[in-house]
Amino acid sequence: MNQRVTVKDVAARAGVSPATVSRVLAGDYPVSAATRTRVQRAVRDLDYVANAQARALKGSGTGMIAFVMEDVTGPSFAYVAKGVEQQATAEGRLCLICTTHGDPARELAVVEAMREQHADAVILVGGGFGDEEHRQRLTHFAHALDRAGSRLVLCGRPPLGDDVPTTVVEYDNEGGAYAMTSHLLSQGHRRIVYLGNVQPDHTTSRDRIKGFTRAHEAFGVPLDPALIVPGEFSQAYGEAATRRLLARGIDFTAIFAATDMVAAGVLRALRQADVRVPQDISVVGYDDIPLAINVTPALTTVRIPTEELGRAAVRLALRPAEPQHVVLGTHIVVRESVAPLVGPMARPA
Repeated sequence: MNQRVTVKDVAARAGVSPATVSRVLAGDYPVSAATRTRVQRAVRDLDYVANAQARALKGSGTGMIAFVMEDVTGPSFAYVAKGVEQQATAEGRLCLICTTHGDPARELAVVEAMREQHADAVILVGGGFGDEEHRQRLTHFAHALDRAGSRLVLCGRPPLGDDVPTTVVEYDNEGGAYAMTSHLLSQGHRRIVYLGNVQPDHTTSRDRIKGFTRAHEAFGVPLDPALIVPGEFSQAYGEAATRRLLARGIDFTAIFAATDMVAAGVLRALRQADVRVPQDISVVGYDDIPLAINVTPALTTVRIPTEELGRAAVRLALRPAEPQHVVLGTHIVVRESVAPLVGPMARPA
């Protein structure tokens, strides 16, 4: 009962040769309908499972798409993963999810492992690491995957260079931050706190800070560096950082949370301190995950086309003849967490 059922067992049950069983399983050889039915019935009766490794070595069987992200608990990552899985299924591929826990060395190790497993595509999701050594290693793997008929896909992060064979599916990260900051500034806010990861070598953080800074410059509003508060993309960080701001008596009228999860923590801290949103402090986020409409008040935020990012990553990776660099748009979703300040509102020059 513990022995693995083999092709020979299926052949004996169906009354055909092992070669005929292999032809039926491969699905690309002419076999009579009656013979195919007998083999398929034997496969079901014996609960036969094909050796996936052997099929892969022969160049047949189901291909694999590797989806590499920092953390499976991140809601925005989950929706990109949903898009990847949907498109991979539509393309007849299996989807394997790997996590890096924010470790650049682990990211490289996962890419190498997926190359050895002959994945059809390796999709890196979320902000990348900007140091030169990491970029060089990823460039090496991009060329290695390309030679093997596979593809390195950068999803939600910038390209490695024009001569590097990658598929790049980005969204307008900086533009989204610029639009949201401009929205706050147009409502009269001049003391806006930015809460989130501000590491210059993390591409997502870098671009959001760029958009935040550029909007202040466009409106001619000086940016106080003390209002840019470094931390993590987490609810716990948003709550703790907001409490510290309130305890220190920092002067501000709005908080731009770098993610919706950070914003959820901000709202919790303000509520516990009896600070009203948006009457006393306005709060905005970034991502537009389902949580954004379920918090109180409903959160004004930047919408990222997360599922489409995932679908496009798979679709383009498997169609190298199509354009291999696309940038999807972002836009702000205005809800209930922002109120205008009384007084004149400056416009960008």
